[in-house]
Amino acid sequence: MSMQQMTTNQRLSRTIQQIPPSGIRRFFELASSMEGVVSLGVGEPDFVTPWHMREAAITSLERGYTAYTSNSGMYELREEICRYLSSSFGVGYNPNNEVLITVGASEGIDIALRALLDPGDEVLVVEPCYVSYDPVVRLAGGVPVAVRTSLEDQFKLTPEQLEAQITDRTKAIIFCFPNNPTGSIMTKEELNALARVIEKHDLIVISDEIYAELTYDTEHTSFASLLGMKDRTILLSGFSKAFAMTGWRIGYAAGPEDIIQAMVKIHQYTMLCAPIMGQIAALEALRHGMDDKNRMVESYRQRRNYIVKAFGQIGLTCHKPEGAFYAFPSIASSGMTAEDFAEQLILEQKVAVVPGSVFGDGGALHIRCSYATSMENLEIAIDRMDQFLQKHK
Repeated sequence: MSMQQMTTNQRLSRTIQQIPPSGIRRFFELASSMEGVVSLGVGEPDFVTPWHMREAAITSLERGYTAYTSNSGMYELREEICRYLSSSFGVGYNPNNEVLITVGASEGIDIALRALLDPGDEVLVVEPCYVSYDPVVRLAGGVPVAVRTSLEDQFKLTPEQLEAQITDRTKAIIFCFPNNPTGSIMTKEELNALARVIEKHDLIVISDEIYAELTYDTEHTSFASLLGMKDRTILLSGFSKAFAMTGWRIGYAAGPEDIIQAMVKIHQYTMLCAPIMGQIAALEALRHGMDDKNRMVESYRQRRNYIVKAFGQIGLTCHKPEGAFYAFPSIASSGMTAEDFAEQLILEQKVAVVPGSVFGDGGALHIRCSYATSMENLEIAIDRMDQFLQKHK
């Protein structure tokens, strides 16, 4: 469908017609239509939610806990989240008015932007990034402005890159560290350098920390924990990645009271509340799920070490991801675009990866490979990719 065709349907808004479908979905659909595909594309844990968390939800159903919760979410869960954020990341919140339980961290991104933006406000989007950031900025009436990171800087954001994109219309910045798709992290020192620029220009920060628990070499620093940043930061996270709870759709937002309560207003008119059974499972995860989380993190660490070494052995340059569960190797040596590489790889060798270009222009010569799959699948995928590269020399 051409852009002209996309913008001539009078029944639909111009904004929605100008937003393309997710670039990830096409490769998932192609993979699902073929037999024998090894997928490194799906951005979710390959673990099942630990039994005691599932049991907590089952028990809640048996006891008839099937009603709405408070719009802000169960108080016990908000209280436990505050304890967790304080003990793990050194940032304190009031469960009464500074925390909102959302339907996944994705809802948090959406309603944070809607709570902040007036038409025409600019939002700096640090790329490569999660595919929803640009579209939801547009849907909220804002103007996304890409701030591109690069392999040369290990996909870290520098103060100079940030400063160069700020205008008098810039309202906020959104970023994700540990990062999807690159696996990069930012140290406390590196974040502090950004904080000075953000303070200078009075920006609001949307810090997507959904992968905070998945770090392997350096402990995660929450942006809100930095001096002077709590009052200008919306911390978004959830239970999908660390606790293998993607389908439960339980996330949370923590931040200044005025912003969180504005988000609650949008949430109460759209979602009302997150599902009570999922909230009960999330409460169990925080109270008794840390050992499960630690075992999963150690497994990811082993897989990370394997896949980075293996990419080097088959001739693909790949920086060492220090967080999340993605590797982001360069395919520049192949002479192909990321889209052609991904499409030919799945058709010829039945390995599904995601072209880096769907995460922004900075990923144009990269592919995203999730190592949240078994070692057996990783070994098969590497062998097939090696054959593919040998064929296309």
